[in-house]
Amino acid sequence: MLRTTALTKRFGGLTAVDSVDFELDDRLTSLIGPNGAGKTTFFNLLTGALEPSEGSIELGGADGWADVTDDTTYETAQLGVHRSYQITNVFPTSSVLENVRIAQQAHSDDSWRFWRNVNAFDDHYERAHEILERVGLDEKASQPAENLSHGEKRQLEVGIALAGDPDVLLLDEPNAGVSTEDVDSIRQIIEDVATDHAVLLVEHNMDLVMDVSDRIVVLNQGEIIADGEPDAIRGNPEVQDAYLGGYEPGDLQRSEGVA
Repeated sequence: MLRTTALTKRFGGLTAVDSVDFELDDRLTSLIGPNGAGKTTFFNLLTGALEPSEGSIELGGADGWADVTDDTTYETAQLGVHRSYQITNVFPTSSVLENVRIAQQAHSDDSWRFWRNVNAFDDHYERAHEILERVGLDEKASQPAENLSHGEKRQLEVGIALAGDPDVLLLDEPNAGVSTEDVDSIRQIIEDVATDHAVLLVEHNMDLVMDVSDRIVVLNQGEIIADGEPDAIRGNPEVQDAYLGGYEPGDLQRSEGVA
């Protein structure tokens, strides 16, 4: 689906991502690591938001692997790599439905036809309703997005990322700031979208990561130090030293910040 070879990003004398070889397949994969490990930088490289210093990024499809290293964020999204963000990124005064409809239209052949009446795009609205139903928000489609709870806004973020039917979905801390009561809703959404998308998840809630992941990749100081199933990662001494710190189930919402 998506792979990197010797992917590197330097900021002056700091190497944030250091020669990373990685391949995302159809397993629900989580990317974890301590503060400053390079997780967000890695996400930004995968989506074209940053240009790598060295290395390559390739997207797999029916015709084989295509080099997308130099593609922009827009070009990467059009090829089917979508992402959500750590910070809620919605149009607050637009309705929940319009937020998803706009995203759906942006990924379609109608994206340039802004002179047309938006009501003419019935297929975009139909698809937007389908997405909202999937993320549990269709009953609130007509409400302004600013009226949603924080947890519901995170659900809407995932819905926006789903617009345009991407092949690869990069979820950047979809559980950030979500109340304990809403964690199950986010978990169910992640598990559901992983049934028909390749998913790469960055998340600091270790209970959530351990519960939903088929595979966990651990990044530390810009390098991958472990890659395996949750049980193997949980018992890896190097991972415990670098990040988990003796993780035990119940350690919800660890107090890490932006990586």
